[in-house]
Amino acid sequence: MAMSTKLVVILREDLSPAIAANAGAVLGLGLGGRLEDSLAADGKDADGGVHAGLNPHPVPTLVASGERLREIKAEADEQGLTVVGFNEVARRSRDYAEYLDTLAATPAQDIEYAGVALVGSRNAVNKITKRLELMR
Repeated sequence: MAMSTKLVVILREDLSPAIAANAGAVLGLGLGGRLEDSLAADGKDADGGVHAGLNPHPVPTLVASGERLREIKAEADEQGLTVVGFNEVARRSRDYAEYLDTLAATPAQDIEYAGVALVGSRNAVNKITKRLELMR
């Protein structure tokens, strides 16, 4: 049965593998904290070992240009989707207080995104992301 909601992670297409992995982790943690019932039940393997429950949604990881990421965030905000953006201000900050201070002094048009995670109605997410490619 198809889920009525969809979750996607969209990373900037020019990220190095290490920064892409970090961005995906930060976005996943940020988004997971905003979702109700985001984890499924723990599972057990045949030997009785416990495996922590995972998010039951498929999580396609897509890529887009930096300019397109800014547009995607604006469209998703406009549609009322749950949006988490990981920007260069955050990525370059040494701690969260520095991030908040620097962000407060940065105009919105100057914010560059390393990635954006979205969750919302399947139709709304598909409409925003339909032409994006999967990360390879």
